[in-house]
Amino acid sequence: MQDIALLKRFLAYLDASPTPNHAVQSTLAALEPHGFTEIDLGDPPEQLPAGFRGYVVKGGSIVVFHVGARPAVEAGFRMVSAHTDSPNLRIKPQPYVRSHGYVRLSVEVYGGAINATWADRDLGMAGHVIVRDGDGITSHLVTIEEAVCRIPNLAIHLNRKVNTEGLTLNAQTQLPAVFSLEDDGGDDPLRALLGSKVGAAPADVLTWDLSLYDLTPARTIGAHDEFLCSARLDNLASCHAGLEALIASLEHGIPDSTSVLALFDHEEIGSRTARGANSRILEEVLRLVLRNAEPQGQGTFSRSLAHSWLISADMAHAVHPAHPDVHDSTHMPKMGAGPVIKQNANKRYGTEADTAAMFLLLCEHTDTPVQWFVNRSDLSCGSTVGPILASRLGVRTVDVGNPMLSMHSAREMCGTADHPRMARVMAEFFRRSTIA
Repeated sequence: MQDIALLKRFLAYLDASPTPNHAVQSTLAALEPHGFTEIDLGDPPEQLPAGFRGYVVKGGSIVVFHVGARPAVEAGFRMVSAHTDSPNLRIKPQPYVRSHGYVRLSVEVYGGAINATWADRDLGMAGHVIVRDGDGITSHLVTIEEAVCRIPNLAIHLNRKVNTEGLTLNAQTQLPAVFSLEDDGGDDPLRALLGSKVGAAPADVLTWDLSLYDLTPARTIGAHDEFLCSARLDNLASCHAGLEALIASLEHGIPDSTSVLALFDHEEIGSRTARGANSRILEEVLRLVLRNAEPQGQGTFSRSLAHSWLISADMAHAVHPAHPDVHDSTHMPKMGAGPVIKQNANKRYGTEADTAAMFLLLCEHTDTPVQWFVNRSDLSCGSTVGPILASRLGVRTVDVGNPMLSMHSAREMCGTADHPRMARVMAEFFRRSTIA
């Protein structure tokens, strides 16, 4: 029953989080009943006693922490990281493509999206809208849940080779989404729509950061509901597992180590932004805890990191039943068979032998099956925030994830049994006094 309740919360989290900023708001909504307090990094320092629960928000990134019973210089940090962003289509600042009686919205592809999967879907719109407010500006978080645009396929009668050569969409000329029929009056239909949502005149809508998103709700499928299908499983699934783990760990009192959940925007485009994993945001929060949670002692940052561990959580490639040849035959994760440890000799993942052993022990402690993923040696390997944080902080890191199919599609697929398992292993990580 606990797993069923957790999966219901997961489905609601996915549906409420069409953009990274929405994911942060969904995370805050889950934390609100548990006494977490927002921290402004620009404010003067205040003492953070053992057990203090806080968080720092920066756009689509959030770092949540629970101050441990022992000083971090002795017990370190137990950190779980994931990313809030997913490949999608972003609306350009001058969006209109007017031709042949249609108004289409011009888009940029964000991250490594599978463009063809966005065709023939009812698309909503979500993100930030900036409006004029007197002599200043105000930002509104907007969710347009109505189907407002669509990227129509060309009929097979006019594209006879589509089933033999595949669907290829040019991002500049063929991905713009049909939004309306052209109006000779020259109105601004997007600003009119956005203004109606935020209570502003169309002329006062100045700028936006808007994404298109598939309106189909997250749901379980399969003969026994063994699968879960949704947009943005990569990587909101890991974000939610970490969130559930942190909340579950609170039931066991104050842990020895300071617990940290770091959810970053911009992983899909390299993390080199002001709020990505390659920024200073996590380091700033760790230093804040060290500065304000007394007593700490000398050499605080280096000493605390020497006692720290990081689980970098990002979804993993399940073996595809129609394409098993793209996998290493001895490292083929299956959906429903447990979390996956991801390893790469060229350090595209942060996993080392000792950190993998640490995760294996956590799985043993929670009676959780565990799998391995190593890329085929003749294929290039993806990466995660794990190596970035490992190199920035010099902290022991393991890369893990749950197996999934259709990664970077507009709609993805994972196993329902794996999500609660990952959350349990992460909760054990947060609350155990010793793990290796």
